[in-house]
Amino acid sequence: MFADVLIAEIGSTTTLVSAFSLGDAPRLLGQGQAATSVLEGDVRVGLNQSIDALKENLGVRELSYGELLASSSAAGGLKMCVHGLVYDMTVNAARAAALGAGAIVRQTTAGRLTEADLDEQRAIKPNLILLAGGTDGGERETALCNARRIAQEGTGAPVLYAGNAQNQGAIRAIFEQANIPVYIAENVYPRLDVLNIEPVRKVIHAAFERHIVTAPGMEHIRDLVTGAILPTPGAVMEAAMLLYEEIGDLCVLDIGGATTDVHSVTQGSDEIAQLLTAPEPFNKRTVEGDLGLFVNAHHLVEQLGETKLSRELGLDVSAVMRDYRAIPVSKEQFLLTSRLCVEAGVTAINRHAGKLRHYFTPQGRATAAEGKDLTQVKTLIGTGGALTRLPMRERILRQLADCNQNGSMLYPKPGSMRLAFDESYTMASLGVLAKTNSQAAKELLVASLRFV
Repeated sequence: MFADVLIAEIGSTTTLVSAFSLGDAPRLLGQGQAATSVLEGDVRVGLNQSIDALKENLGVRELSYGELLASSSAAGGLKMCVHGLVYDMTVNAARAAALGAGAIVRQTTAGRLTEADLDEQRAIKPNLILLAGGTDGGERETALCNARRIAQEGTGAPVLYAGNAQNQGAIRAIFEQANIPVYIAENVYPRLDVLNIEPVRKVIHAAFERHIVTAPGMEHIRDLVTGAILPTPGAVMEAAMLLYEEIGDLCVLDIGGATTDVHSVTQGSDEIAQLLTAPEPFNKRTVEGDLGLFVNAHHLVEQLGETKLSRELGLDVSAVMRDYRAIPVSKEQFLLTSRLCVEAGVTAINRHAGKLRHYFTPQGRATAAEGKDLTQVKTLIGTGGALTRLPMRERILRQLADCNQNGSMLYPKPGSMRLAFDESYTMASLGVLAKTNSQAAKELLVASLRFV
């Protein structure tokens, strides 16, 4: 049997391989899954086992393919440190670019780096350092000072500079003299009212693809993967942006075992835009590391209140938690997981969506908007294990679509959004495919969505 392309999603615990035919009518041929083997020292073991499982599911002994692509959140994902000039300006812009590219931002700083900042960065051992600061033609010294300090540290991590364009030559020289790989992108915050996210996202993807092959356990990934490798959350964003062209303003929610990610692609309303106190990216991702359904289940139970939750569900929550699993197996576990799923989703959406703020001036009460305007979103898409596999997923996603009951968020009114599910769990894979065959990826994405 022949497949035009295999796409592997290499997660922290499992590796999923999807096979696609890309002829006149692109289609998903089948999928295979196995345990990720990065921690065992060689990603190829899990990849090959996933391909073997794919062959078994397809009922074939031999499977040849034209290309193998991949997304990865294994080996710690893409860990980044972000250093800018002012928190509300270049730091937030650079952080938004890093998150949108699929990074895990482990450190953000504003102004000149201190010894404590450098100690923290050393402990994090980032895969990539993003250095920004200064609008074009504006302040220069902070970024130059920070570049010199990072170069002296010699952390070994490559550096991406996306600050004041006037510094580009000097920044490049500083890191090249220190034998540190350096990437230069357009300024992420070129003017006070402008965010310039896309060029930075593209360079982050290029840097990830070049340097992920040196991560422990991933050294031999190029022995099998012949094409693009993207961070998995970045691949989901690529898919979301492609779907926007077909279905309009959308939000993608992925409630996972360790984190909850929200991706939105929307311009927002002209009315709210006039009230915004700072620009927001057209495509935005937030990741909540305290809202995972397994790793942080105890935190979610505590947030809801164990006694109150037991009464609400008619369960002994403490007893269920003693045998709580990443994949529920009992009726009680399914019930509790579904409730925690709602809590994680509502909290993550509240953090992602903007809000209106009222304040008083000598002329009377005025209104400002802060954060991402999601009021024009028409479709909420569920992806990830919980929102594609839980039996109560439709009810869960409807609750999340209708969670703006008091109207406090810049989020659609209850009943106004349609729901869709990433039925085949292929958004990340097709986000990778979009890099080389956007038309086929778009057709497959639309075909894989199940609207309810």
